Amino acid sequence: METRWFLSKIQDDFRGGKINLEKTHRLLEKLDIRCSYIHVKNIFKTSDYPVVLSLENHCSPAQQEVMADNLQTTFGESLLSDMLDDFPDTLPSPEALKFKVLVKNKKIGTLKETRERKGSDKRGDNQDKETGVKKLSGAMLFKKKKIRKLKISLALSDLVIYTKAEKFRNFQHSRLYQQFNENNSIGETQARKLSKLRVHEFIFHTRKFITRIYPKATRADSSNFNPQEFWNIGCQMVALNFQTPGLPMDLQNGKFLDNGGSGYILKPHFLRDSKSDFNPSNIKESMPITLTIRLISGIQLPLSHSSSNKGDTLVIIEVFGVPNDQMKQQTRVIKKNAFSPRWNETFTFIIHVPELALIRFVVESQGLIAGNEFLGQYTLPLLCMNKGYRHVPLLSRMGESLEPASLFVYVWYIR
Repeated sequence: METRWFLSKIQDDFRGGKINLEKTHRLLEKLDIRCSYIHVKNIFKTSDYPVVLSLENHCSPAQQEVMADNLQTTFGESLLSDMLDDFPDTLPSPEALKFKVLVKNKKIGTLKETRERKGSDKRGDNQDKETGVKKLSGAMLFKKKKIRKLKISLALSDLVIYTKAEKFRNFQHSRLYQQFNENNSIGETQARKLSKLRVHEFIFHTRKFITRIYPKATRADSSNFNPQEFWNIGCQMVALNFQTPGLPMDLQNGKFLDNGGSGYILKPHFLRDSKSDFNPSNIKESMPITLTIRLISGIQLPLSHSSSNKGDTLVIIEVFGVPNDQMKQQTRVIKKNAFSPRWNETFTFIIHVPELALIRFVVESQGLIAGNEFLGQYTLPLLCMNKGYRHVPLLSRMGESLEPASLFVYVWYIR
């Protein structure tokens, strides 16, 4: 599942009883959506599949009621406010949730209790939810656990159906107590540690529960981590800082070219099968693919900032996937020709887990002093590559098309 959801930091603003929505990225601006509200028709412009609205909620209960009213008024029938009759105790498929908006937030009680309250007046009705917060007390050398109570409005709580935010404790606790509609958010540092020490438990966890990985708080510059390591263990939502271009966002955009760019991809069978003992760092059984790419030529490649169309161009072909599959190969440098360089070089890759592999083409202009200059790139899933003679379009660092710039290649693979 792609992180095709809107994260809004919501805080109290008592002037006029309104709520201040601070957008954390510019996705809404790209969709021509005003900051004060969201048009449903724009949300489903590129995909019919559900959108998860994840709320970072810092509001008082009274303001949460205002928020709940705003959500219902804005989204209307598109807002999922009750469980589906066919899915009372299991998660529905994205197909069953087409054109629906799901709210991800803390929740009080069960889905059955939510249905029983449907239609009743919930104004002024709120409950406490205890959360454990570790806090260093004075000069003590140990951490003391402080219990903090969060007040949650039932009006907002009852809008949370299949995406209840629940604190992750450990895998054993999740197996014993976590409900099917409870989702976990795990920081990248903790997730990376768990993926190395308890990889089988982690994959088992992602088979049962929607799991979101988010960047660590110390990334003050909004940098990103490599999402591939968490896709390898089945994490459904790998959250990135969309405002920061670079390799992680190239992988993100390339990954979700699959399935028509709908924002949802079916995980490979070995990440869904409860009997599978898949470990991305220790592949025991596989059916590898031998991929052959003949890089023939470039067509009207982007100009270097430091030169004209006489740049010294080269192409790097990278493979991202499980650790054993990650590799890259590079063409020779074509001197003083960025308009129509000809390489006619052949590269061969043996890929053990093609279902998780991404292929990235990177075009650079050689720089002996300041280093190579990025000119363009294109990333796509290995199994989305068609065989034969193909044109590979190039994208800028910001992900914008550089048409007519492209690479002319011949692709072949056998299993």
